[in-house]
Amino acid sequence: MSKHDYPDFPRVGVGAIVIKDNKVLLVKRGIPPSKGLWAIPGGHIELGETLQETAEREILEETGIVIKARKPVYTFDLIEWDDLGKIRFHYIVVDLMAEYISGEPLGADDALEARWLSWEEIEALPVSQNTVKLLKTINFGS
Repeated sequence: MSKHDYPDFPRVGVGAIVIKDNKVLLVKRGIPPSKGLWAIPGGHIELGETLQETAEREILEETGIVIKARKPVYTFDLIEWDDLGKIRFHYIVVDLMAEYISGEPLGADDALEARWLSWEEIEALPVSQNTVKLLKTINFGS
């Protein structure tokens, strides 16, 4: 159990959608929620950070990729209950478009793996439902 399990209030998560050569940067999550699923990289906003600063820091920490974060394009609620009906996780997640600057993907921090993936590759992997919805919303793979 982490310090983010069973919160007293919702937390804000920030992710970045990074596309290069018709492939999107995804990570295989190493911790709950969505442990073991492929998802947009990101993490918790820290006090005093902007959405863009959070996205740039988190993507670098999780993947080794340097980005320039742009505007928010997708927001969703992530709420998970435990077997006893208590809320284990409650996040409001804001995903931003981002421009690739440099680096090669390498899973680190909370990410087991990081890769550039095409839509065809994504369809064959266990991917979080929210990531699939987001990618369809921005017409990735269309």
